[in-house]
Amino acid sequence: METPASTKAPAFSVLLAADFPLQALRRSRHGRERDAPLGLLSGSHRRAVILAACAQARADGVTLGSSPSQALARCPRLQLLPADPSAEAEAAAALLAVGFSLSPVIEETDPGVCTLDLSGHATHQREPRLRAAVAQLRELDLQVSAGLAATPLLALYAARECAAGEIRTVEHPRTFLAGLPLSAAAPPETLQSILARWGVRTLGDLTDLPRAEIARRLGAEGLALWERAAGKTIRPLTPARPTAHFIARHAFDHEVGTLEPVHFILRRLLDRLCLDLANASFAASRMELQLHLEDPPDSVSTIPLPEPCSDPATLFRVLATRLESLHTASPVVGLTLRLAPTRPLLRQPGLLDATLRDPHSFAETLSRTIALVGPDRTGTPTVEDSRRPDAFRLSLPPTSLSPPPSSHPTAPPLVLGPPLRRFRPPRPAWVELSEHRPSFVRSNDVAGEVTACVGPWLASGEWWRADLAWQREEWDVRLDSGGLYRLLHLPEGWQLEGEYD
Repeated sequence: METPASTKAPAFSVLLAADFPLQALRRSRHGRERDAPLGLLSGSHRRAVILAACAQARADGVTLGSSPSQALARCPRLQLLPADPSAEAEAAAALLAVGFSLSPVIEETDPGVCTLDLSGHATHQREPRLRAAVAQLRELDLQVSAGLAATPLLALYAARECAAGEIRTVEHPRTFLAGLPLSAAAPPETLQSILARWGVRTLGDLTDLPRAEIARRLGAEGLALWERAAGKTIRPLTPARPTAHFIARHAFDHEVGTLEPVHFILRRLLDRLCLDLANASFAASRMELQLHLEDPPDSVSTIPLPEPCSDPATLFRVLATRLESLHTASPVVGLTLRLAPTRPLLRQPGLLDATLRDPHSFAETLSRTIALVGPDRTGTPTVEDSRRPDAFRLSLPPTSLSPPPSSHPTAPPLVLGPPLRRFRPPRPAWVELSEHRPSFVRSNDVAGEVTACVGPWLASGEWWRADLAWQREEWDVRLDSGGLYRLLHLPEGWQLEGEYD
């Protein structure tokens, strides 16, 4: 079957995050720090200058290239910070993650610039999906503009010509290029004065001149500039590789002693990591959170998940619950989050399956319970392989998957005699003996003379362990006041264990 003509035409898109280092810094800020105007310094030395400033700072008169003292005089609330490589790496990873959700062929052209090959999408699908990607990046706190055109260069020009959050589609390249300034094609300094004397101000002015004459008069640099001004060249992209390790790091500007900044960063990292997982058709089976402390060693928490999951909100709730019960010896200066990938769980629910509806919510509730009562008091009671009555242990919590049905179902065991309604705990009793047999029983609830008595039944076990050794003597008695009871004779005294129905 032939591919429709609408999908054969080449189409490229560029996602452009203007002032990328400044945006990367801002998206890592939390609380009131995000509201203050922000400026980017070229360094921390005395000759540092302003490389970028937010819109609020520029409105107050802060200009690029000014000194820090000049900038602070015009905008006293301005926060001046150097570039943060870790914040830029995380922002670049978020930009790539959204790009991979659009196309498998994506190039990291420059910091904050990604070029995508959208030729595989139908013409009517390209712009709506691009708008969805821009909105998704906005949720990740990255303001980007997007260009859509027949060549990567045209798409880059289009992205530069629209504001953040907007999309520019180039349908008539010659008309679009005619009004762009010559600076859009980045002319070499050696040619700027020559072209200015010729009266060339726009890309349209340059492309109106014969290509051969430009090559003859201005040489290879002039020919390359004319090609960039025409925007017709389709260059091969250098594809970026999808991530194979789902890990994210963050370093705080200062020591953190509260949970709120940690929660903010964790949610930001999880949004990106879960997008990477979804792009690779994976889900997380385990999380590992490493808190880098001011005083080593670091705090490391490994959190297994009841079911594979790639929902950031669910994973964040699990991490937040774990952090509520975590206490560190010193403030936090950074963190590393790792997700162990696995294939998502796909199954068809059965009509009579007794599975958990939301295993992650159950795990979260269980974690809160463990934090309140302790891990030794939480679990599923399981009968131990012992003859000691009431011998049980607290095993691991139940899984979200119901066990497979037995291939040979058996009928329940046949119970002979009346059932014993046990008292929990057994009730203390005073017993009078006659010829080594109970003859009178008195407790807080019942009292009477023994009219019938059967026993004793002796039992003991685990004598090889002093802490678990046990022995007991059981009697079944009928009282003249009515009722059939079981008596226990233990080393610590007599007890009423229960009453027969």
